[in-house]
Amino acid sequence: MIARRVVVHGHVQGVFFRATVARAAEQAGVAGWAANRADGAVEVHLEGEPEAVERVVETCRTGPRGADVESVDVSEVEPEGCDGFRTR
Repeated sequence: MIARRVVVHGHVQGVFFRATVARAAEQAGVAGWAANRADGAVEVHLEGEPEAVERVVETCRTGPRGADVESVDVSEVEPEGCDGFRTR
């Protein structure tokens, strides 16, 4: 199991970005959460098998139709022991 923190910058709030990531995570069997940040970015925490986590990171790089992803920061973090995927 690995964990990644992803911060997505650009026009990513108000375009169903968190819901899109949640759906991708649930389909991949990845746990974690997604939250809007005050600076306009979306922060995502992912935990799961490496290939599954990477699939969800790729979803973060594109987002849903209507999103304009300018940059994505991915960092390795410790697992939080998440159960399922939630939007905050």
